[in-house]
Amino acid sequence: MKSSTTFAVEIQQDAVDAADKPDGGVPRPSRVRHLALLTATFCALVFYAHYGVPGSMASALFKPPVTVSSLPSLASITIDQNSGRAEQPVMVSEGHAPLTPQATVLQATRSTAVPAPTRTPSDHCDGRYIYMYDMPPRFNVDLLRDCGKGRLHPWLDMCPYVANDGMGQPLADDGGVFPGRGWYSTDQFMLDLIFHARMKRYECLTKDPSLAAAVFVPFYAGLESGRYLYNYSISTRDALQLDAIDWLVRRPEWRAMGGRDHFLVAGRTTWEFRREADVDELWGTKLLTYPAVENMTAFVLETSPLTRSNFAVPYPTYFHPEAAADVLAWQERLRKVRRRWLFSFAGAPRPGSKKTVRAQIIRQCRASSLCNLFHCGGVIGGGAADCNSPAGVMRVFETSDFCLEPRGDTATRRSTFDAILAGCIPVFFHPGSAYTQYTLHFPRDHGRYSVLIPHAGVAAGNVSMEETLRKIPPEEVRRMREEVVRLIPRVVYADPRSRRVGFRDAFDVALEAVIGRVAKRRRGGGPGPEKGGYARGLQGRVRCRAGGRHRSGGEAAAGRAPRPVEVALVAIDGCARYCAVLN
Repeated sequence: MKSSTTFAVEIQQDAVDAADKPDGGVPRPSRVRHLALLTATFCALVFYAHYGVPGSMASALFKPPVTVSSLPSLASITIDQNSGRAEQPVMVSEGHAPLTPQATVLQATRSTAVPAPTRTPSDHCDGRYIYMYDMPPRFNVDLLRDCGKGRLHPWLDMCPYVANDGMGQPLADDGGVFPGRGWYSTDQFMLDLIFHARMKRYECLTKDPSLAAAVFVPFYAGLESGRYLYNYSISTRDALQLDAIDWLVRRPEWRAMGGRDHFLVAGRTTWEFRREADVDELWGTKLLTYPAVENMTAFVLETSPLTRSNFAVPYPTYFHPEAAADVLAWQERLRKVRRRWLFSFAGAPRPGSKKTVRAQIIRQCRASSLCNLFHCGGVIGGGAADCNSPAGVMRVFETSDFCLEPRGDTATRRSTFDAILAGCIPVFFHPGSAYTQYTLHFPRDHGRYSVLIPHAGVAAGNVSMEETLRKIPPEEVRRMREEVVRLIPRVVYADPRSRRVGFRDAFDVALEAVIGRVAKRRRGGGPGPEKGGYARGLQGRVRCRAGGRHRSGGEAAAGRAPRPVEVALVAIDGCARYCAVLN
């Protein structure tokens, strides 16, 4: 009873104290009453939180806090060009409900220093984003509007070839040579246009350069250069290229890395962009020699073994499949075709010398009943052979086991890729025609898909190509052909208008390479995959043949005579040394 009496006394005392105050003698609650009310309130809240409905105030009060990592990055907010409003993606962190825009704002205002957010694992473009400049049309599409005779080419009307995003006109099935879809009369110098068209439909394009793994410069350097290769002053040849460089280096995207994350496509050989001096009589332009462009990565049809910033990519062929099914159907057809010829050659002689590989090829092919000679521009058996006829060239290659691929006007030839497309095993006469060029697209084990016959022995007339090729067992020929057929997807450019390609083509391989190269540069690990000369580019193993004799690298260094062999597989570096001895 003592406690109750004390409690009553305290209440009375509170009332007396209150009466002495101006607001009257209203009883004032004691500290004990305050404590009791607080205890009851707390118990009620706990009970309500435990049994409350999800989404109620209780769940909001006792819900785990949202982590900063669940916030979307500012870069991920895209702007609707029509409405002018930001379109906020829903970002979900593990174990939590999606954030509403209001919750995002509340969370973001809790701290003045928000660390960089992490991308969600579902972002399949992470590390693959490409930022593409929207360049003034004078650097690309305006060039296509003036495509008539004497414009893009000194004596050809190029308008049929720039059609269909650079693929050219569709090819009809000429006697069963081009079954199915995806066949076009494609000019070998249309890569600028094909690559740009494909990039415009690339699934991981971004308008935010800070997200980009690499930056693409859609300047049609190859098409522009081709306009002025003949009988033009250097000021005319260089004008638009210098204009493009000046426009580029003023961009904030360029200044971020000085262009070291940029890349472009110049769809001709590197030699057409490496004029050594400012003399009108010299060939080509200086595009690839300017310091700003040397910072970039350039894809060309043929590169120099001395450059560190250019990479060779395949010449465009006649085949531009829309989907993987088109490739599979073509590959299956090649596995069944009957090949009547041991080897073939499509080309014309070079005037002025009879002591060249090409001259010997034509002479030996004419003398062999196992060779099919497609003499370009000449007359064979009363009929003219036209190397500009896609059906004619492909028909020759499809019916041959081996296709001879000597140097063209330069070290490489488009014919190499037409041969591969036909399932014909390419025969090279110099490593610089393929092995040191297409390191991104060709396997390192060159002997699996090709044959190398050192050119010096052929030019001297000491090597019989027929005898050399006949020594390869039929089973090995079938195995090599299968490797060639499997290589086809990597060396063709898919239809740039298709959104369902479904396989890695030459475009994808090149893009992956430049992304990897830029990533390595950002890490401070150097410029990425390099060539730096034949010795570094010749990796793997290759079939080296020279009249049935083989000299290893060690034997060549020691000066010993070559060992007679029937079929020799040697390290490519050793083969390169042997070829150097023969040269």
